[in-house]
Parts: sequence; structure tokens; C-alpha cells
Amino acid sequence: MSLPLLGLILFLQPVYTSMEISLLPCDYYWEPSTYMEADIILGTFIPIHIPVHLPQDVQNLFESEPSLLWRTFLLKWKNYQYMLSLYFAIEEINKDSNLLPNMTLGFHIYNAFNSNKETLEGPLMWLSGRSEHIPNYKCKTQHNALGIISGTKPEFSASIATLSELYKVPQVTYGPFDSMLSDKDTFPSLYQMSTKDRALAQGLISLLLHFGWKWVGLIVSDDQRGREFLSDLKVKMVSEDICVAFTEKLPDNWKSSLKYDYGLLNLKQHTGVNVNLFYGDIDDLLFFCVDIHIFLTRKKVWILAKPQSPYLESIINEKFVVINLFSGSFSFSKKRTIPGFKHFLEALTPSHYPGDVYFSKFWIDNFNCSPLASLCGNHKPCAVNISLKTKDKINDVINTSEPSYSIWSAVYAVAHALNRMLLSKTEMGSKEDRNTDWLLPWQLHRFLRKIKFINTAGDEISFDENKNIMETYDIQNFIAYSIENVLLLKVGEFVFKNAQDQGFFINEVLIQWPSNFKETPQSVCTQSCGPGFWKVLLKERLVCCFSCAFCPDQHISNQTDQQECIPCPIQEYPNPERNQCLPKKVTFLSFEDPLGIALAWTALCFSVSTIAVLGIFLKHRDSAIVKANNRTLSYILLISILLCFLCSFLFIGLPNTTSCILQQITFALVFTLAISTVLSKTITVILAFRVMKPGRTMRRLFVSGVYNAVIPVCVLIQLILSGVWLGTSPPYTDRDAHSEYDHIIILCNKGSVTAFYCVLAYLGTLALGSFTVAFLVRNLPDTFNEAKFLTFSMLVFCSVWVTFIPVYLSTKGKAMVAVEVFSILASSAGLLGCIFFPKCYIILLKPDKNSLRCLKNKKIAYKN
Repeated sequence: MSLPLLGLILFLQPVYTSMEISLLPCDYYWEPSTYMEADIILGTFIPIHIPVHLPQDVQNLFESEPSLLWRTFLLKWKNYQYMLSLYFAIEEINKDSNLLPNMTLGFHIYNAFNSNKETLEGPLMWLSGRSEHIPNYKCKTQHNALGIISGTKPEFSASIATLSELYKVPQVTYGPFDSMLSDKDTFPSLYQMSTKDRALAQGLISLLLHFGWKWVGLIVSDDQRGREFLSDLKVKMVSEDICVAFTEKLPDNWKSSLKYDYGLLNLKQHTGVNVNLFYGDIDDLLFFCVDIHIFLTRKKVWILAKPQSPYLESIINEKFVVINLFSGSFSFSKKRTIPGFKHFLEALTPSHYPGDVYFSKFWIDNFNCSPLASLCGNHKPCAVNISLKTKDKINDVINTSEPSYSIWSAVYAVAHALNRMLLSKTEMGSKEDRNTDWLLPWQLHRFLRKIKFINTAGDEISFDENKNIMETYDIQNFIAYSIENVLLLKVGEFVFKNAQDQGFFINEVLIQWPSNFKETPQSVCTQSCGPGFWKVLLKERLVCCFSCAFCPDQHISNQTDQQECIPCPIQEYPNPERNQCLPKKVTFLSFEDPLGIALAWTALCFSVSTIAVLGIFLKHRDSAIVKANNRTLSYILLISILLCFLCSFLFIGLPNTTSCILQQITFALVFTLAISTVLSKTITVILAFRVMKPGRTMRRLFVSGVYNAVIPVCVLIQLILSGVWLGTSPPYTDRDAHSEYDHIIILCNKGSVTAFYCVLAYLGTLALGSFTVAFLVRNLPDTFNEAKFLTFSMLVFCSVWVTFIPVYLSTKGKAMVAVEVFSILASSAGLLGCIFFPKCYIILLKPDKNSLRCLKNKKIAYKN
């Protein structure tokens, strides 16, 4: 059985292949050579001579910056890692007896130029079979290759697809995901090894939020991926209130139109921005660093956002000004590992791949020695034990890059698809089909589309663009450990599975900031509003540019940059700094309160005085002055006044439901009793005066004691009003949290305000009536002139309660209760003092006037 030749075409994308570099120790051109004999051949191109003329301004640039020429030359060899990862994948597959049994996978390698006119040179040579123009290879192409692996540039892959699609040849790209290439209507035969960076923007947002960087500058390559990244990033920045201070786009053709004298960017105008985010390829970064205006700006924190090449560290180390620019900055790149690849590279010696001229030149340029199989010029032979791990400068070649990982995965993906296609032909085909050595490229498509396996790195490999894979990004810090060297040190990691499952970690202790920052840099448009303040957004300004306002009353802000202040709960109050709510103290008009003590002692003194007056009246009950003023009504009035004084104690102390009901009802009834007694006394004076005139009606009324019915009738009416009050909406215990800033006042709520004012209105009407009657009889010859005393006492009483209403309505909390108690005491004291103190004065100090003879003399004087 003849073995079919399974071939892959790999197009490797160089860096700066548009430049003429002729600093090689040996002048190799397209000399034919062979890499190895195999059933399956894979050809490849590595840039050695790139005959393209440079623009004059770029040539002047390299003349003034010769180190850039060396860096470009160095990059070309570091791209050799791509081919080494291909070698590694091919050797692993060929050693695996289960993947492609009895078959050897090989390859052709073609160069992938950045030049548009040379992009299709490789595909055309592949289609024409003119292998004599391939450097170092003599083999003729006997069979069409079944697959193509293309380079990092999407434009290059798209150009190849225009030719490969004519033959339905599957093309697997190992460059970053590009949405343009995912259009299956335009590129039905193209497969992207890399998936879309779903988490890159989110990881950068996490980094910015961690350090509080809300004012950021963006420098983005102006290509399809740059525009998509910019759109995705800005959407996430808006949701997190992160503002873009400026956006600079690097033109896609800026390398050929670089103006070194003036520069592309002027970052001096953005002095308030301390953090700049750069998204671009490694060549964009290198030419960006050439801009002289970049180095004239103050040092800033740079975040290199796009997954960079593994030799970024070496690029920066090549020039002091670049070290000075990026020292203290960050690189955000995907974490990739090819199991066994590092050991494979470290084990390489000059004796490996003797037919590969690229491999020979790699040793010449990096070790200044020539492999024995390709001695060239005056270079000494390489030592037998020399290897890559003995050379510090090429550690970047050993560190796996993302394109190298994608090449390794792409080769395995094609190998698995070939395996399943061969199994399908073996199991389902005829005997003639099984013996054929001709496999058609289009037959591989249905297997590539459905390919799905787990590689040795533990990652799922498939061409489903919507697959949910875990993305891990390393956050590296540029540590300048000497004036000429910088180290990329991993200081953090961002892991993303989905929007709900992601993790961010960073070790700030390991971070080295730019030398002009003594601590973690700040990058904000406006300094943050601290606790106690809230952000006031300004019209026509970005959300990051705001002013800070102190929180209003009863509001706090306990975090930085709060959008609005938080109201304190009703039982709490804000501290003076307005950043914390403190619990309010519970207070009431207590017996320990100075005001409560004063009112209680006043009520007690008046109560004792009333009792004393009552005792005097009882002791001198048979005296003329007591008898003449209706001692029964005097006793009732004194007892009611005493109750008025005592009811004030119901308003002092911790209120409860019982005390709230009693204080209002007791107040209403005892004052009604007192006022109705005064009214009864006044009516008694009128009837006594009318008795002395002819007529039987008044005499009958006076003798029958009808004036005594005034008291129960008036009290009964008030009792009915109080009953309605209690039946509809009785008083209850309430908490007043508004009257005092830092206290909650426990007091009695009147319940029905209407009922309360009805009771007061009735009392006022009764008092006004008593005052009017007393005023009309003030000049009648009442015994010991009591009518005048009654008039004056009612004047005082009405004055107190007329004043009470506006004062009561204008006060809150404990003061309201104190005003009510004071009004009770003042009005009661007015009744006691105006009516009874003059009588006590006569009884105790003027006993000669307290006699029947004196009373008769007054009557005789009135008749005359």
C-alpha cells in the first residue's frame, strides 16, 4: 500500500519584513536545501533577505537611530520561534503512533511578506509547483497540500483565501481573531485558531478600577481589531464611569509615513492623564517609541493592552529611552504554555536540522559560531555542548508566545482532522478507495468544522467561535533593575470564564511605579469626593469631571464618589462630618430633666398652697367671709384647682397609653369643673343681688339653689365630648424624631386633633362666658367684693389660654409638653391667687374685717 503524502502549507508572518536588512555573516540567497525526508512535506519561508526599498524619511530615521536597525534584525530571528513550534508539533505528531499511524506529516514553508505586491508570491509558487525558487529546498511538489496554515496578519490570510478558495483548500490562521475572517460567506474555507478576546477589555477595566484610574488616554491601532477593541472597551468604561481623556489612532500605514521631526502624537497637551492604554502590534509599539515627542512628556503609567510578542522585554532593553519610558508600566497578555516545548528548545544544539539554513544562521547570529555542517566565513565552529539555555539574550525565544501556541494547536487540529478523515475512508470506502494515495483538500472541511479535542495543555481545541473557554491573562510590570535593563515581572492575573465567573488578583507589593511617582499614581479628571460629600455632575462635561457638595441635613455618604447622599433612618442622625449615621437618644419631659424638675416643683408648691388655703377655709368655715362667699362652692373650687395642679404631673415622665389618655381627659374635666364653679359663683352673686329686690321668682331660684346645677351640667357636656374623643381616636404614645436633631422624643399624640380642639373650644367658651358674666356683675355689692376677684381671675385664665394656642402650635417635642403644663399651672395659679389669696389675707391678717358687723355696714352703705 502506497502512503499518501499529507501536506500543509505554513505562512509565517515576519516583523518589519518591508525593510532591507543585509547584516548577515553569510550571504545566503535562495539556495536549495532539504530539511528532512518524509512522506508528508511541509515547506516554510523565513525572512533573510527582504529586497524592498525604504522611504527616505525612514532611512533617515535609521541613520539617526542605528540601534533600531539592530532591533529590527533581532526581531527577525526571534520570529524563528514560530518555525521551531512547527518543528516541535510535527515531531510530536510523527512520534504518536495513534494519531497518524503509518504516515509521516511534513510541510513546505513559504515567506509571508508585509508588502502587498509580494503577499501572493508564496501561494502562486505553491500552485505552480515552481519549487526551484524556494530557498534551501529542491524537492518537487508531487501532490496538492491538504491544508494551509497562514500568518498573523488578517490581511495576509484574506489575500491567500482569495486563491485557496478556488481549490477549496482549508486554511487555518494562527493570528489573533479577526471578525473580518469569520464571515463564512466570504471565507468559507478559512478557520481561525484563536478565539475572540472576550475578556481583554474586562480585564483592563478590572485593572483600572483596582487602582481607581478614571481618566485614561487611549492609543489604538486604526485597523479592524483596533476599532472593535475600542468600541468594546468604551462600552465597558461607560458602565463603570471611567472616562476617555483622549483617543489617538495609529494609522494603518503610519510606518511608511512617519514624520520623525514632528512626531505623530503630542501627549504634552494631556498633562492631567497619568495612565495611557496602548493597543497595537509589536511593530506599532516599536515605531510608536520612535516618536521623539513621546520621550519629551512626563513619565506616565503605560498599559500595553494587546497580547504582545514574547520578546517585548528584549525590545525595551535595546534602548535606554525606551526603558525610561516604560519603566513602571504594565503588560497585559495571555498566558500560554506548550507542554514540553521549553525542554525541546533547551535541548536544541547546532547539530539539529543540518539542512536548514535558517537554523544555521540562527546560531551564527546569536552565538557567533557556525554549525559544523554549514561553516561560513571566519566564524568558529560551535561547541558540542552549546545550547539555547546557555544564552541569556535568547530567553525570549524559549518563552512561549501566543502565535507559537496557535501554530502548535493549528497543526494538531489539522492532524486530528486528517486522522478522522482517514478513519472515515478506511471504514466506509471500498477496497480501491483504501488503496488510493490521493486525498482531496475539500474532503477535509467537514472534519475540520466538527473537530473538537483537548490538547496536552488542557485546552479545548475547536473552531466554534462561540465556545466558552477560560481565558487567563498575565499582568506584568516593567521593573527597571538597572539603568540599562528592564525585567517583565508577573504581578497579577486575570481569569475569565464568563461574566459571572471571573477573578482578578494583583500583588501591589511587587509593583514598581515610574520614578516620578512616590506612591500609587492617580489619574482622575477631578479628585474624588470623600465621605460626607456627593458628586454633582456638570453640564456638558464627562461624568469623571464633577464637583463635590456637602451632604444635606439628615443625609450621609460613607463611600468615595457617591452619586447621591443616603438618608439616615428615622431613628438615627448624621454626625457633623456627614459620613456616619449615629443612633438618636430617646428623650421625654422627665422628672430628671431640668425643665421637668422646675415644672414638677412648681406644681407641687401650688398644690401645697391650695391645700393650705383649703385648710384655712375649713378652719374658719364659720367666719363671715367664708359663709358670705358660699363656702360649698369655695370648697369645690379649691378641690378642682388642686386637681388642676396635680394633673400636670401626668404630663411629666415617660408617656404610656394610660398616662396619655388620663392627662387629656383629666385636664379637660378638672378645668371644666373649676370654670363651671366660677360660673356658679358668679350666678350666685347675681341671684343674691336680685333677691333684695321685690319679686318672688328670683327669690325662689336663689332659695332652691338652682345655681348649683350649673356645675354638673357643664361637666356632663365635657364628659360627653371626651367620650366621643376616646371612642373615635383616643390619644396614644408617639415618637417624634424630627423636632430635635439628635434625639427621639417620646410624647403623647392627641389622636383626633379635631376632638382635642373641640374640648379646648368648649373650655374657652365656658371661660369666656364666665368672664363675661363676672365682668357684668363686677360692681355689684358682693360680699367682700368677690365679683371683682372672679372677673380678674377669669381675665388671667383667658389670657393664659389665648396665649397658649399660638405658642403651642409653634413648638415641638418636649417644649410643646412644657407649654401645656405651664399653661395649666399658670391658669390654675390665676384662679387660686385672684380668688382666694385676698380672702386668706383678710382671714389671717385682718380679722377685724371678717365679722357680721362689717358685712352689715357694707349693705347699709350700698342702700344709702
